[in-house]
Amino acid sequence: MSTHEQFADDLALYALGVLEGEGRSAMEGHLRECPACSTELQRLRGDMSLMALSALGPKPPQRSRQRLLDAMAREPRQAQALRTRHWWSFVPWLAAATLAIIAVGFWLQNRNLRESIARLENQAAQQQAQLQRAREVVETLTASDALRITVVAANAPPQPQGKAIYVRDRSSLIFLASNMPKLPPEKAYELWLIPTSGAPIPAGVFKPDARGSAQVIEPPLPAGVEAKTFAITIEPEQGSSTPTMPVVMVGAGG
Repeated sequence: MSTHEQFADDLALYALGVLEGEGRSAMEGHLRECPACSTELQRLRGDMSLMALSALGPKPPQRSRQRLLDAMAREPRQAQALRTRHWWSFVPWLAAATLAIIAVGFWLQNRNLRESIARLENQAAQQQAQLQRAREVVETLTASDALRITVVAANAPPQPQGKAIYVRDRSSLIFLASNMPKLPPEKAYELWLIPTSGAPIPAGVFKPDARGSAQVIEPPLPAGVEAKTFAITIEPEQGSSTPTMPVVMVGAGG
C-alpha cells in the first residue's frame, strides 16, 4: 500500500475525530501537502453533517451516506478496532451540532414573534389615535358651549350651505358643507374664522366632492379666539393668508 493510500484510508477516522497520536499528526501534515486528500476530507465532513441533520430535517441524499460508509469500509482492521473503542468521542460533537441547530430554530421563532408583536403594537397605536380623534369629534358636536353657525351663499339662493361647530376653549372646529358649486380649475374654497376683533384667520382649505359635499375637521387654530362668524372665499388650491374678495358665503346666525 502506498503512503498516499494509507492516508486516504485514515481520512474517515480523522473526519470522525478518533484518529489520535502520531497518526493524527502525520495526517495533518499530509493534508497540508495533498490537495486531493484535503478535498476528500471536506466531502466526508459534509456527508457527516448531512447525516447529523437528518434527525431534525429532511433525509440527506443517499449518496452522502453511502460515500461515508464506503470510506469507513476501506479502513484497515486495526482502524476499525480503533473506531470501535473511541466511537464515544463522536457523540459530543453530534450532540453539540444538534443543540446548535435547535438553538437556531428557537432564535428564528423568537425573532418572528418579536416582529409580530411589533406589528400588533403599531396597529393598536393607530387604532388608539383614530379612537381619540373620533372622541374629539363627538365632544365638539355635542358640546353645550359650542358656537353653531350656518354659512350660506351670499347674494344667491340658499341651496349651498355649511354648518360650523366651534368650541373656543379647545380651539376645536368641525365644518360640514353641502350643495357647494363646482370650482374653477386650480381653485379651492377656504374657510375663515372671523374673530370679534382682528383679521380673519384661515380655518382650512377644501374642495367639494361630486355631490357638492365637503368637510373641514379640526384645523389648526390659535387658542382661545372668540369667533364672531365664519366665511368662505375662493382661493388658490394652496390657500391664502388673507381672504380674496368677494366673500361667497358668510355665517347667517347661531
